[in-house]
Amino acid sequence: MHVTKEATKSSRIEGTQTHIEDAILKIENINPEKRDDWQEVQNYVSAMNNAIASLETLPLSNRLFCQTHRILMDNARGKHKQPGEFRRSQNWIGGSSIRDAIFVPPIHDDVPALMNDLEKFINNEEINVPHLIRIAIAHYQFETIHPFLDGNGRLGRLLITLYLFRYMLLHKPTLYLSDFLEKHKELYYDNIMIVRTKNDLTQWIKFFLIAVAETANKGVETFKHILELRKEIEDSKILHLGKRVPLAKNLIQYLYKRPVITVQDTVEDISVTKATANSIIAEFEKLGILVERTGFKRNRIFVFEPYLSLFR
Repeated sequence: MHVTKEATKSSRIEGTQTHIEDAILKIENINPEKRDDWQEVQNYVSAMNNAIASLETLPLSNRLFCQTHRILMDNARGKHKQPGEFRRSQNWIGGSSIRDAIFVPPIHDDVPALMNDLEKFINNEEINVPHLIRIAIAHYQFETIHPFLDGNGRLGRLLITLYLFRYMLLHKPTLYLSDFLEKHKELYYDNIMIVRTKNDLTQWIKFFLIAVAETANKGVETFKHILELRKEIEDSKILHLGKRVPLAKNLIQYLYKRPVITVQDTVEDISVTKATANSIIAEFEKLGILVERTGFKRNRIFVFEPYLSLFR
């Protein structure tokens, strides 16, 4: 869920309209007009999980960036923009053309050398700079180089989590920094631009450190509330279900991973009959664990509302 929240928020910074409760639905439950946005969020989740796994055998390197970028762009709106390859043409940020652009990144011929320099900076353990300041600088530098034709913002924010994971500041990708950045999007862009226009790196670093501190504190509170909720449900509510307690525990474990479900999801993923799925979901509704959100009699969607609300 932490990865899904990061994926949803990071994608929303780029203009997608997917909310977290949509992001955890299966594609058949997504309106066709919303599936492009949904796909971008799914790609972010896949890219994050793949990159985290790849760090066991690969350094935080250009090879990993390109591999991750390929997954980000897979079957998404940027699928024709050289996925997994550094750009071979000029790009720009803002404006309808390079003439009225807000910012023009370095010429494409310089990208390989600039990215090699960034890779060395990220991995040079002799540089005596605190990790949070170093990744703040690295994120700024990545966004300024803008090495790909599309997906630079999402990959640059993903880089933050990968760096913190690589240097064991995080043991799991649980810092959803894009939540803060999306809420303060204008300040986020303004502080990056100040470095480019006024050579003021300090202001950007201050903004970044505040973002990390607030997000970390919020993450700790979320974990506390999850543990409290788990205790309330597993040590109190479902104990009244008697012989159905083992089945209820299986469903609860599933809901922590996918807190928006249908009856068919329960049949397939919990391996029960349709009648049993309907029955246990009805019990969960009575206990206030699940809430039906469509109002329909068929094709109903149920939300693990007390849990999902912790991530909104």
